[in-house]
Amino acid sequence: MIAFISRLCTIFLLLTGATFGLFVALWGKPDKDVWEPLWQQQYDGMPFGGFILISLFGISLLLTSWMSVVARAREAQATRVVKQLVEPDFVLPKKLALPKPLTKALAQTSELIDTQRKSLQRLSNERAEANDKMIQERIVAERQRLARELHDSVSQQLFAASMLLSALTESEQHAASLKQVEKIVQQAQLEMRALLLHLRPVALHNKTLAQGLEELIIELQQKVFFHIEYELEEMTLTKAEEDHLFRIAQEALSNTLRHAKASEVELLLVARDDLAILRIQDNGLGFDLEADKSTSYGLQNIAERAVEIGCTYKIVSIPNEGTIVEVKIPLQKEMEPIDSNINSGRS
Repeated sequence: MIAFISRLCTIFLLLTGATFGLFVALWGKPDKDVWEPLWQQQYDGMPFGGFILISLFGISLLLTSWMSVVARAREAQATRVVKQLVEPDFVLPKKLALPKPLTKALAQTSELIDTQRKSLQRLSNERAEANDKMIQERIVAERQRLARELHDSVSQQLFAASMLLSALTESEQHAASLKQVEKIVQQAQLEMRALLLHLRPVALHNKTLAQGLEELIIELQQKVFFHIEYELEEMTLTKAEEDHLFRIAQEALSNTLRHAKASEVELLLVARDDLAILRIQDNGLGFDLEADKSTSYGLQNIAERAVEIGCTYKIVSIPNEGTIVEVKIPLQKEMEPIDSNINSGRS
């Protein structure tokens, strides 16, 4: 409001000065006899000079309002463009109703972000290639981690089940105890399958991402209790991108096994609008992203892997409705899908 009033006063003073200068040019220096019509002549009961001042104020108000609308429109457009800069498929419009310095700065920022993204992808690719030499060490470390988690989770549940079974001989409520044992054993089986997902090697071993995911899904279909639908498209990705997307899918499926209690899971790997899109969706329990920390470790792994290959990700979870994990990564222009056939399967 202060800026509006300041601009209004400035324009009004400029117009008043310009009008005074015009009268001086037409009538000469202010003289009582020559300039007398300004206060002697009436216009709708108002002195002609007062009418001129009111008109100048009205024109100033219109100009100030128009300038404010234009400024707000430019500010909104600049804000919108800045928010879109981080999108992988963002292209700076050729014509922007913004000052040239700001347009140039936005173009430089967009170019810098794109360069940093490509640099990050290149570094991730080099890192993935270097990791091939460390697979055996990673496998050993992964097995050690799995052993600790099996001891801390599955073995404790199986111990509880064995204690309940021992109590069956001393209790008459056999049905209720057996039901509880069944639930514990089923949860232990899900925990075991989720943990075993992490034993798979980091590299895909000469398989494409779609082939690796299909093999993983087929294996899971034989072991899990929920329905799995999938849609996979072949596309050309770098080694780092394939490895990271594969592990993101593993992490999301592992979280579903361990926490979601879902009856349906959908996995998509498709190429749309020069983007590779990986989406894992379930209809499980869901959780509060802010309050529930039970899956924070897995979500953190997904976020870190997504950032490493310069892609965007989102995790949406609604309690009692389900969870969606979606990752988008731009395909290079020369990297078009090499096979548009879609493999789909149902459990």
